[in-house]
Formats: sequence, C-alpha cells, structure tokens
Amino acid sequence: MRLISYQSPTGPRTAALRDDGAVDLNRADPAVPDCMKKLLAQGPAGIERARQAAAKGQRVPLEGLRLVPPVPFPDKVICIGLNYADHARETGQPLPPEPVVFCKFPTAVRAAGAPIVLPRASSQVDYEAELVVVIGQGGRHIAEADARRHVAAYCCGNDVSARDWQIGKPGGQWLLGKSFDSFAPFGPALVTADEVPEPGNLKIQLRLNAQVMQDSSTAQLIFSIDKLIAYVSTVCTLAPGDLIFTGTPPGVGMARKPPVWLKPGDVLEVEIEGLGVLRNPVVAEE
Repeated sequence: MRLISYQSPTGPRTAALRDDGAVDLNRADPAVPDCMKKLLAQGPAGIERARQAAAKGQRVPLEGLRLVPPVPFPDKVICIGLNYADHARETGQPLPPEPVVFCKFPTAVRAAGAPIVLPRASSQVDYEAELVVVIGQGGRHIAEADARRHVAAYCCGNDVSARDWQIGKPGGQWLLGKSFDSFAPFGPALVTADEVPEPGNLKIQLRLNAQVMQDSSTAQLIFSIDKLIAYVSTVCTLAPGDLIFTGTPPGVGMARKPPVWLKPGDVLEVEIEGLGVLRNPVVAEE
C-alpha cells in the first residue's frame, strides 16, 4: 500500500493511493486515524485496517489534492553519512567503524513536487539520493534482530546539502548546512514495509535534468537498516513517523570535477526500485 498526506481545510489528512486517485482512509473507516503518525503507531494491525479501508473507500482524483510531506510533522529527521561502500571509495575515506549520524530540522521536509529552494546564504548546494526508512511503532534499545518490526514504510529521499556551510564554515556546520528549509524532500508516497521484502537490495538513482548522476544499489550499504535502528535507538527513543535517511551513493556534485552545484530551473529525480520517483524542481530564494 502507498500512503500520502494531503492538505484539507482542517489540516493534513492521510490517504492511500489507488489506481489514478486516492482514498481518504478515515472517511472510508473512522477507526483509521486521519493523522499519519497515529496510523503508523498502530503497527501491522493498523496498516491492515487501512488497506481494507482503501479497498472500499471512494476514490478522488489526485489532481484535486494538495500534497504535503507524507509524514507532515516528523519528530526526528535522522541522517547517516558515508554509508555506501562505493561512495566511501569515491571520497577516498576508509569505511567508518560505526555509523556517522547527524540530523536535519523537521522544517526541512517537503513533499514530492514541492520546490527545493536555493538559499541566498549558499552558493554550493548539492543533491544526495537516499533510501528513507519510516518508523512505525517506536522504542528505545531496539535489538538488531527486532528492528524490522519497527519499520512501517520506505520511500525516496533527497538529502540536499549546502556544502559551503557543511564543510566551509568554522568547525563544519553539518546541522545548519543540511537544514535549510526544503532540504529534505521525501516521497512520493510511503510504501508499506510488507511490499518491500528486501530493502537492502534496491536499485537507486538520481537524475539531474534527466542526466543520471548517481546510479547504485542499496546492496552497497555499509550499515544495514537493522543495524542503524539498533544503533540510533541506544541513544534516543524512536517515535512513529521518525525518518532515517540511510546515506547516499557516489556521484554527488561535490565530488565531480568540476563540481556540479544546483541552480534555479534544475529538476531533480530520485528513483528507487519499487518506491517510485521523487521529483522536485529547484528555485532561487526570493
């Protein structure tokens, strides 16, 4: 099942994609929450109830809906650096012995189709195609063997990065360089975990203006999804709707000679096998 959130007069509501339209799940079955985080918190039973509601509910055309991020207000946007073996080779860095973890502010999230806004404060904005893990039932000190039980869904993500902040500022401003508004688009929909039996072996690609810039597989992940969930949950309690951006493959703009920085008018597409295409235009900050 593919889940989206759309804006209604009363706030964001959860829907499931069906054919060329969408079904408002709560209207089809009032027992299904209209909030994505509350739905994900119900675990597999809630997902199955939502699936049944999607099958019987009234379909509305997608053209009539204004999409918002699939999880409109995630508590945490957790990111993993240097997590593809082929990307580590590209950068000339040794494989890290433990995951490299940083975060983005939740205000950076955007939906598919929403513009990535190039800030006036940066002239070196880069792209990063990533597989995003969406937490369902939360927890702390999650065992690696139990980690998949806490995954509700997967989707495409783009870890947009201002390199002149991330690397060029004193001390390296990773948090700020990654957190400009619009720097965490994800989607186009959440694909429930039951439809992604092996997330560790998916083709992943990024296209810039239809030109392939990144082309790899999640089989290149250094630290598996199970390992990442166990590692992060030793520090903080994971909550329903939390996002984990799992790292990017080689081909980023910074590593090219000469470097390739985003400019107004560009169009970015992140495609992951079975998860769809996340497409976002690039605009300048007004």
